[in-house]
Amino acid sequence: MDIEINGHVLKDILDYSSDEIFVLDGEKRIVYVNRVCEKHYGLKPQEVIGKYNTDLLDMGLWKPSIVPLVFKEKKPVTIRQKTYIGAELLTTAVPVLNEDNEIELIVTAARELQTFMSIKNEKEKQKPSASEEDFPNIITNSAKMKELLKVCEKIAGFDSTILIQGESGTGKSVLANYIHEISNRKSETFLKINCAALPEELLESELFGYMEGSFTGAKKKGKMGLIEAADKGTLFLDEIGEMPLSLQAKLLQVLQDKQFIPIGGHQTKTVDIRIIAATNRDLEEMVKKGQFREDLFYRLNIIDLTIPSLRERKEDIIPLAYNFLHKINKKYNMNKLISQECLDLFDQYSWPGNIRQLENLMERLIVTSDSIIQLHDLPEIIVEKVNVQIRTELIPHLDDALNQVKRSFVRKSYTKHRSTRKVAKDLNISQTRAVKLINEYCKDLIED
Repeated sequence: MDIEINGHVLKDILDYSSDEIFVLDGEKRIVYVNRVCEKHYGLKPQEVIGKYNTDLLDMGLWKPSIVPLVFKEKKPVTIRQKTYIGAELLTTAVPVLNEDNEIELIVTAARELQTFMSIKNEKEKQKPSASEEDFPNIITNSAKMKELLKVCEKIAGFDSTILIQGESGTGKSVLANYIHEISNRKSETFLKINCAALPEELLESELFGYMEGSFTGAKKKGKMGLIEAADKGTLFLDEIGEMPLSLQAKLLQVLQDKQFIPIGGHQTKTVDIRIIAATNRDLEEMVKKGQFREDLFYRLNIIDLTIPSLRERKEDIIPLAYNFLHKINKKYNMNKLISQECLDLFDQYSWPGNIRQLENLMERLIVTSDSIIQLHDLPEIIVEKVNVQIRTELIPHLDDALNQVKRSFVRKSYTKHRSTRKVAKDLNISQTRAVKLINEYCKDLIED
């Protein structure tokens, strides 16, 4: 059977390519990109086409740019690039020149380096510096998150206490680490403790430390607490709402005076730390119930940040899924792919466990699936919840549609006959029902 290779067929062929393909014009404007760009950047082709190369660079989607090199050399160029989602690409750009030796088009093809594990120089690939590996990479296309990050950039240079609020799994610790890394304290320690993970006695000793002989089982030389260990740096108190009332008074002193006394000690110690706290609980409500100190709440709440849930930033679901795909593939030395059907379902799901749930699910899927993650690999509970949600959303739409049809029939019949008896006969219903429907849908016509 002969197949005509027209524009639509060619587009389908390019979309099925495993390589990302970009085409730019002589003005460095993107005129074509295939669907693989969604895998690498979490953006659909229609969100990219028409933008200039510098627009995408300003968004931080990848680094470094290959385009300036091509314009300089006017010959094919190959470099390594890293995307903000975490993929490493081997990118080749080929210029298309006109008769005057000017660039008319640039065609770039990029493939993940994971597929080049056997190339000669792979073992020589430069290891990222510790700062690059440790720096928290906040992946977002969400306007809400971008506004939040702008606020973080404004406040990072000050030492004001910060309270981060948000549902469990939204990335509160990642945001706290991000603030530390862009602050003046970035070269100092960032320490974290989960206030819900330890009983009261252990939490107190972990935070404030203790002196020799303070209690049975204490170390001979005592122990330095996290507050002292974080001196000059940042201390992150996760799940602050779970901190016992007895410790809240001691923490308040640290916030007010930057001073504390270790367990069993008599001398006051002074520290220079910034405290960032986080909670998924309603602290104001806890204050009203006497479960949280009001003075501590206002001390913590100098700067209040709220992280939106994943269902409030749906445009981040696919980029985050791909980020975890890259990261977990690398962790287990795999090269699994994910089907479009799975991604479409991800977009419909409500993600009650937020980013943590998505990351855990991606690890499960990569470990248990074949080469491509398919719909049948997903937990049944997730698929069923999406199906229930779709059915629930469809029912009101169906009712609305039926009402619109009913309204149209009644109004049309009444406009023509102007008689309840004739409308009843026309629509094959009782006159009583005709009266009711006319009163419901034709009040403006009756008044006329």
